[in-house]
Amino acid sequence: TTPLDSMMKLALLATLAGSAAAFAPAQTGARSTALNADFSKELGVQMPLGYFGGGFLKDADQERFDRLREVELKHGRISMLAVTGYLVTYAGYRFPGAEDIPSGFAAWPALYATDDGKQVLAQMFLFLVTAEIANRSADWLDVEPEFVGDYRNGALDFGWDKFDDATKLKKRAIELNNGRAAQMGILGLMVHEKLGNVDSLLPPHF
Repeated sequence: TTPLDSMMKLALLATLAGSAAAFAPAQTGARSTALNADFSKELGVQMPLGYFGGGFLKDADQERFDRLREVELKHGRISMLAVTGYLVTYAGYRFPGAEDIPSGFAAWPALYATDDGKQVLAQMFLFLVTAEIANRSADWLDVEPEFVGDYRNGALDFGWDKFDDATKLKKRAIELNNGRAAQMGILGLMVHEKLGNVDSLLPPHF
């Protein structure tokens, strides 16, 4: 086992721990927990697929639906950042001092090969841990989340509270759909990179 293998295993364990934490009950206020609830009218039930529970919502209550929705939103947000980061680095953009670091999977061993790169990996790990801890509702602030996945905690707004209910619902639907597309997108990029034909999809320095 090489040091890089150990680091990758540690990162995987941290990811799994974060995923497990994501299934903790969300602080979203009292909701109905009646079994066999009708989720066919929930946010995200849109064309062309319509309602599709994938077997995860059989005999599910509102609490389970909310947990799954929170996880879906979280993974979607991470995937949107991942796709953006992949495309930006693949196009050749770098922070000063990182000009020689390749994009994609090759970045990991390249970073681990230098002392500065190891510091970058450590900073990334600490950021992920901090983000995972912060990605929870702040109960001590006595601020009620407006919806599942609302982590503003009374500190961020960006004009959200000025929108009417219809606009808020539309923007939440856009985020949900973009997150779903990004999850498929980053998975596709990773698979094609491993297959060795990502250049046919994304010409270098596009």
